[in-house]
Amino acid sequence: MQKPQIIYMPHANIQYSQLAPEKRQWVMKNSYEKLFDLVLSGPYKIAFEASGKTIEEIALQAPEVLEKLKQLVTEKKLEPVSSPYIHFMLSNIPTEITLDSLRYALDIWEKYVGVRPETGWNPECGWASYVPDLYQKAGFKTLVMDADSLLLSFEEIRQATGLKYDIQGHSNKNHLFKIEDYIQDKPDFLKYITNPSKTESGLQMLFRSDCMANPMLWFLMGATEGMRKEPVSLKEIQTLLAKWKTRIEQSGSFIMPYAEDAEYIGTSAYFYVKQFNQARFFEPEPQSVTRFGQLLDSAIEAGYELSTPSEVIAAAGKNVFVNEHVLDIENGVAWHGGTAKAWANTEYSRLMDPVCQSILNGIKEVAQHVGLDLDTLDADLSTAMKAVTSAYVSDSRWPPLPTSPGRFNVRESLDDMVVANNALRAAMVKRGIAHKRSLYSPELMATQIKAIDDQLMARKYFGE
Repeated sequence: MQKPQIIYMPHANIQYSQLAPEKRQWVMKNSYEKLFDLVLSGPYKIAFEASGKTIEEIALQAPEVLEKLKQLVTEKKLEPVSSPYIHFMLSNIPTEITLDSLRYALDIWEKYVGVRPETGWNPECGWASYVPDLYQKAGFKTLVMDADSLLLSFEEIRQATGLKYDIQGHSNKNHLFKIEDYIQDKPDFLKYITNPSKTESGLQMLFRSDCMANPMLWFLMGATEGMRKEPVSLKEIQTLLAKWKTRIEQSGSFIMPYAEDAEYIGTSAYFYVKQFNQARFFEPEPQSVTRFGQLLDSAIEAGYELSTPSEVIAAAGKNVFVNEHVLDIENGVAWHGGTAKAWANTEYSRLMDPVCQSILNGIKEVAQHVGLDLDTLDADLSTAMKAVTSAYVSDSRWPPLPTSPGRFNVRESLDDMVVANNALRAAMVKRGIAHKRSLYSPELMATQIKAIDDQLMARKYFGE
C-alpha cells in the first residue's frame, strides 16, 4: 500500500516587515542556510518558495547559500516554488503589475538557480477570482492554496465554527482549529485538504491549512507566553500526524502541514509581533532548526513519504478532480482566517496605493502614446515599471495599529516611487514628449510623493 505523502514548504521573503536591510544577510545565514544544511544532512525532501527579490538578494549577499539551494534542486531534495518578484497582495493591486512580476520572478529563478518553477505560491493567499488565471498566464502549472479560506466559504462550516471575516481583524489564526474539529469525520470536506484538485481551466491546486501549520509553528518557537502552560510538545505533533494519517486513509492521498514562513526556522521572525504585539523581531532561535528536523523525522516515523508538489500531482494522476468551489472563496480574504483587504485599509496603503496607481497609469499612457505596451516597454519605462512594482510591496503596508511596519519598510516604498517617477520623466524627455504633461506630470507627482513622504516619516513606528 502506498504511503501517504506529506509536503513541508517553508517560504522565504527577505522584504519581511520589520526585517531591517542590514539584518537580511544574517537571516540568509541563520535561517535559509541552516534549513538547507538540514535537508542536505538527512533523508529529507521539501518544497521551498522564495520571491524573485529574495533569490536575487541571496545571490548578491550570500552566494554560498545560493549554491546550497542549487545543490538541493540538482539532487531533487528540494522543489523550487515561485511567487511574484515582489511580495505583495495580489488581490489589492492591478493585475498588470502581478502578471509582470510573476514572469519576472521566473526569469530570476532561471538566472540564478537554473530552473523555472512550475509550482506557485500566492503571498498571504490573498484572494480574488482572477488569481488562478494570472498564474496560468505566467506559466505555472500548480498553485498552493489556502484550505481554510476555501472551507470558510461553506456556510455550514461558518455556522458551526462561529468564524467570520472582518477587515479590522488581524486574523482568526488561533481559532482555526474549530474547522478541524468540525471536519475531522467528514470526508466530503477533508478531501479538499488531502487531495490535489484543479480549476476548470486546468490549474492544479494543493491546499495548506493552519489546522496543522499553527501548532507546528508554536512547536518551532517553543513558546508559551501566557497562552499555554507548556510549549507544544513533540508528542502533540506526533498525535497530530497520526490523526491526519487516518483522515488521509479515509479521504485522499497527502497533506501539506507546513506552508509557513521559512524565517521561523532559525529566527523568531515575526512571531512575537503577530501573536503578542511585542516589539521583538528576528531574534536568534537556533533550536527551531533542530525542531524543524524533528517535524521531518516525525513524519517519516509516522509512515509518511516526504514529497514535493510535483510528486503529489504525479501520484494522483487522473484522480486530480475539478474543484467546483474555488470561485466560492470570498473576494478579499487571506490566509490565517484574515483578509487581504486588511492590508489595503491600513494608513500606509491608503496613502501609498493611490500614488502607485497614478504612476502606473502614467506608464501606460506614455507607452501607448509612443506605440508601446507593457510587454514592449523601453529601458526607462521598464525601470519605472519595476520600481512602482517594488513600491507595492505588502510589507511596507502591514501590520495595522497598534503595531506597524518598520520605518525602513515604508522608506523603501517611498524611494521606489521616486525612482519610478524619475524614470518616467526620463522616458518622456528621450521621446521628446516632456511637454505633453496631460499624459503624465512628473513635476506634479514629485510633490505628491513628497506630501505622503512627509506625512509617513513624521509618524512614530512600532518599536521606536
